[in-house]
Amino acid sequence: MKLLQERTEKQKFGESLIIQTAVRMMVPFIQLFGLYVIVHGHYSPGGGFQGGVILGASFVLLALAFDLRTSVRYMSERVNNTLGNVGVLIYTGVAVLCALFGGLFLDYSALDAIIPLGPIAWRSFGIFLVEVGVGLAVMSIMVSLFWDLGSGGEMDEGL
Repeated sequence: MKLLQERTEKQKFGESLIIQTAVRMMVPFIQLFGLYVIVHGHYSPGGGFQGGVILGASFVLLALAFDLRTSVRYMSERVNNTLGNVGVLIYTGVAVLCALFGGLFLDYSALDAIIPLGPIAWRSFGIFLVEVGVGLAVMSIMVSLFWDLGSGGEMDEGL
């Protein structure tokens, strides 16, 4: 009876309490760094793709240290799908707005017709918006791929 109780206790807390505690402490900093990489992508190395991968890796790390349900508890499938769609809409929305206001597909200076900030400021702000959109989409796709491959397509089973 005691062995069964220890086994369920071990399943409840996973394999290593040290790893789980370290992951629990690291994930907020990993996510903050991912946001930093996205936000500063147009000024320094990095950008939407790299920041999105870092953000997605934080949810993968949660799933590996705990289980798939823990990762899904922090970001549900619905929220993940919504963030991915919003990211694609931001990217294509900025591009279409540029084209509608007389520029080329991603000519951010054309957005000066909406709010007159100047073409140079719009180029900087436009690439920032695109980086945010790409970051959200990449994070969502990375997490979705891991969840689908880790669960065999059935999210209720887990890893």
